[in-house]
Amino acid sequence: MSLDGAFLHCIVHEMLDKGLIGARVDKIHQPSRDEIIITMRKPGGAEKILMSAESSSARICLTSSVPENPKQPPMFCMLMRKALSGGKLTAISQDGLERIINFDFECTNDIGDLCENRIAAEIMGKYSNVILMTKRDGVWRVIDSIKRVTDDISSVRRVLPNIIYELPPREERLCLLDCDLSGLEAALSDYGGQRLAKALMSIFEGISPIFARECAYSAARDVDALVSDLNADRLEKLAFFLKKSAAHIESYDGCTMISEKSGKPKDMCFVPVEQYGAGMLCTPYESPSALLDGFFAERATADRVKQRSGDLLKTIMNIYERISRKLELQKQELGQCAEKEKFRLMGDILSANLYRCEKGMSEITAEDYVSGGEITIKLDLRLTPSQNAQKLYSEYRRLDTAEKMLTKFIEQGEKELIYIDSVFDAASRVGSGAGSEAAIFEIKQELISTGYIRSSKTEKNAKAPKALPPLKFRSTDGFEILVGRNNLQNDKLTLKAALPEDMWLHTQNIPGSHVIIRADGKKIPDSTIVEAAALAATCSKGRSGTKIPVDYTLARFVKKPNGAKPGMVIFTNNKTILVDPDETLYERLVVK
Repeated sequence: MSLDGAFLHCIVHEMLDKGLIGARVDKIHQPSRDEIIITMRKPGGAEKILMSAESSSARICLTSSVPENPKQPPMFCMLMRKALSGGKLTAISQDGLERIINFDFECTNDIGDLCENRIAAEIMGKYSNVILMTKRDGVWRVIDSIKRVTDDISSVRRVLPNIIYELPPREERLCLLDCDLSGLEAALSDYGGQRLAKALMSIFEGISPIFARECAYSAARDVDALVSDLNADRLEKLAFFLKKSAAHIESYDGCTMISEKSGKPKDMCFVPVEQYGAGMLCTPYESPSALLDGFFAERATADRVKQRSGDLLKTIMNIYERISRKLELQKQELGQCAEKEKFRLMGDILSANLYRCEKGMSEITAEDYVSGGEITIKLDLRLTPSQNAQKLYSEYRRLDTAEKMLTKFIEQGEKELIYIDSVFDAASRVGSGAGSEAAIFEIKQELISTGYIRSSKTEKNAKAPKALPPLKFRSTDGFEILVGRNNLQNDKLTLKAALPEDMWLHTQNIPGSHVIIRADGKKIPDSTIVEAAALAATCSKGRSGTKIPVDYTLARFVKKPNGAKPGMVIFTNNKTILVDPDETLYERLVVK
C-alpha cells in the first residue's frame, strides 16, 4: 500500500481549510530517524504536521499523536529548528497530483534578513524524503535532507547539501482533475488487451491500485475487466466516475479505510469503496488526516510491539542459555567431586604408615586396606609426612564441601531454568493487539524484580502503562474463568483473587498460565472443568500438542513456598485430566 497523489491533494485542501497559511513554526521534533513533526501556532490553537519518509509508512498529514522524543535531537532536527523556528508559513502547494507537497516559509536568517525556506515532502514509497532548502539567486538550494542521496545510491538524482534542488523524474501522464471523455478514450486506445485497472495507472498520475480497481468495478462491475471489454455505455460510466472522483478530491468530502474482518487496516482510498462487497470492512472518515493518523498509528504500534516482543524473547533466551552453560559447568565440577573418597582413603593409609615415611620422599607404596592390593601415594617433597596426610584430608574436605554446594546450586539452577521457561512462554504468547505493550512491560518488570535484567535510566523514568487484568472467559455453563497473562499475574490471581472454593488449574510439568474457575457458591460441573482445562492447555507451552495433562484442585490447596519464584506454587488433593488445546474454544468463550 502506498499513499497516492490524489489522497495527498485532499490533505493539502484540509491543511488550507484549517487556516495554516500565516501560522508560525512553534516547535520541531524528530521522534524517529525518518519522521518530523512541526507544531504550527495560529489564532485559535495549534496544529501538528507530521512528515514521514519511512519506506513502509511514508505520509504527510495533520496529527494529534504525541510520540516520545529523543533527549538529544538529531542533527537534521537541529538544522530544521535553525532554519524555520518562528518562520511564517506562506504557501502549501502540489503540482497536479504529483506526490510532492511543498511548504514555503518566510524566515529570518542569522543576520536578521528575511529569507525564503521550503520543505519538500516527497511521498514516494522507499524513495520518500523530507528535504529542507533555501532560495538563493532565484533557485532552491538544498540545506539538508532526512535521507541524503549520493551517487552511490542513485545515478539519476542526488540530494545533498548546497546543491540545486531538482525534481524527481516525471512521466507525462494525464491528470485526473482535468480529464475529459475524449482524452480518456484516446488514451485507452493503446491498451486494448490490458486490464483496465493497470491501464488507468499507466494513463493517470497520482492514483493508487485500489482506486484504479474501483474505477474498473464502477464501469464493468469487475475489477479484472479488460480495456477491450469497454463498450460505449461502460466508457461513459467510467468517465462519469472519474469526473465524480475529481470533484471528490477537490472537496475532500470524506475518505475510506479498508480493514480485514479482524480489524487490521489493509488499505485506504479518497472515495467510497464498493469492490470488496462484504469481504472487507469499509470505514468512512470525514478527515483524511484522521484516517492516516489512525491507520499508521495502529500499524506503528503493531510494529513496535513486534520489535519489543522480539527483543524481550531474545533477552530471555540469552538468560536461559547463560544459566544452562553455568549449570553444565557445575555438573562437570560435581563429577570431579566423586574423587573425594580417594583422597580420604589415601590420607588414612598415609597416616597409618607415617613411621615408614621421611621428609624428602616423593612417594610411598603401602597396602590398600579397602581393595587388599597396593597403592602408591605421591608426596610433596617440601612437606613432612604428617603435613602430606593433612594435605590429602584438606583436599577431601574441599571436594566434600564443593559437592554439597554444587548439589544445592544445580538444584537452584534447574528451578531457574523451569522459571525462565515459563517467562519465555508468557512472552511468546504476547499478541499485537490492545494491551500488548503493557503485557511486555509487565514481563520485563518481572525480570527486573527477580534480578535477571537491570532497568535502564529511561525505563525508570518512563510512565508505566495501565496494568492489565487477567484474561476473562465465560464457560458454556455460565461460570467465569480467569487466566493469568504472566507469572506475576498468576501469583495475584491464585494467591489473592481466588477464593478457597474456586477451582485452580495448571498444565502438569509444562509452563503455562494459572487458571481459576469462579465457583460463586455453586458446584462446578465437569463440563466447565473440561473447558477450563482446554484453556489452560491453550495458554501453555503445550498449545501445539495433544492430550495435554492438566492438574486441577480447589484454590485452598494451592500454596506458595517461601522464596519461590513468581508463578511457582505447590498444591495437593489434585486430580489430572487429559485435554487437547482448542483455539476455537478460546475465541468462543473469551469475554472481550
